[in-house]
Amino acid sequence: MYELVHVTGSTWYIQSPAKIGLIKTSGDNICLIDSGNDKDAGRKVRQILDANGWHLSAIYNTHSNADHIGGNKYLQANTGCRIFAPSVECAFTRHTMLEPSFLYGGCPMKELRHKFLMAQESNAEYLTPDVLPEGWEMIDLPGHFFSMAGFRTPDDAVFIADSLSSRETLDKYRITFIYDVGEYIRTLEALKSMKARVFIPSHAEVTEDISELAQYNIDAVNDVAGTIAGICRAPLCFERVLQELFTVYGLTMNFEQYVLVGSTVRSYLSWLKDNGRLKAYFDGNMLMWEAV
Repeated sequence: MYELVHVTGSTWYIQSPAKIGLIKTSGDNICLIDSGNDKDAGRKVRQILDANGWHLSAIYNTHSNADHIGGNKYLQANTGCRIFAPSVECAFTRHTMLEPSFLYGGCPMKELRHKFLMAQESNAEYLTPDVLPEGWEMIDLPGHFFSMAGFRTPDDAVFIADSLSSRETLDKYRITFIYDVGEYIRTLEALKSMKARVFIPSHAEVTEDISELAQYNIDAVNDVAGTIAGICRAPLCFERVLQELFTVYGLTMNFEQYVLVGSTVRSYLSWLKDNGRLKAYFDGNMLMWEAV
């Protein structure tokens, strides 16, 4: 873990729970794509930089989930690097209480205020195409979170962040975190036709062809959607829908899974309703979901 892997040309990544991109820009200057999940990840990244005599000039965050921005604060404090994050993700990176608050839908209890859901805050700036290194392309990858971005480097290596999951993850857990189901599917469809020398997902194997895995993710989303619609053949409230899904997929409930899977299920319910597959109504002061 945390070994440096050369991809091609001036493009590397650091193998970690969420891959960290490392791109040499000029001379001894490098920049990172994401920074790992905590201060320890930041410290290990700095050890790699020091061992190679590299200077960190900037971190480009794909999105604001804690496992992608957790090393920001340490690296910024120790190197003076600039940090950039796209659109709404910038606010979440600067004010990290927003992530557990958003997931829970209110002030998060102490069980949700930990490094896996709430990174340390860092001084991020808005990511726009004009702040990218020469030859880089920013790619919009909405769906997983609010305004996730990917990057194509001058070596034609494309970092696609959390736009899809590995087969192993999908087969084991079935439900992966999604903010906007419709946008998530559109991003996956775009990836199917995208060409690059190599694709580098954060949580799947590096590959020259991402189309097959993208379709596998689309199929998994449709499977979950179908399961939810089936569960709602009889009208159910949200808590019962969530309970049934955990039972069907053999998942174990805890505080973290309640907010991560729960938020995702709410997104599925919204998408199914907006597409006419579910109806929602109030009965006895309770919001009920029912298949159409």
